[in-house]
Amino acid sequence: MENKNQHTLPDIRQTTVFNAPIEKVWAAVATSEGIAAWFMPNDFQPVLGHEFHLNAGPYGKSPCKVTEIDPPNRLSFNWDKDWTITFELKDLDGKTEFTLIHSGWDPDKVTEFGETHQIVRDRMDQGWVGLVKKLGAYVEA
Repeated sequence: MENKNQHTLPDIRQTTVFNAPIEKVWAAVATSEGIAAWFMPNDFQPVLGHEFHLNAGPYGKSPCKVTEIDPPNRLSFNWDKDWTITFELKDLDGKTEFTLIHSGWDPDKVTEFGETHQIVRDRMDQGWVGLVKKLGAYVEA
């Protein structure tokens, strides 16, 4: 029997606990200034349906759209044509459990730069490790 999931790649998922209150972490992931401090320059607004761009430097500006917002617990947005980024926050009594989910990987798809999702996923998986550390340093400062 064919496994219907054989044509999908697993989500990138990283969970960590920050020594910072949930409101501070939310401000870092759900405001334009916060996102710029650890991720990329942007014109994000925390409004459902808001279309914005992440400025990915040499890769240009990536179109994004807010698809879910539930302060201070959950934010999702579409990134480019294939991906969804989700930030989940859980209040742990003055600390915050933060989960990043980067979904939408498809081994049959290629980015506009001609790279397969598999190659990009492997790079982004590593990239997110550094970004989540950077976010932690920002919110714990």
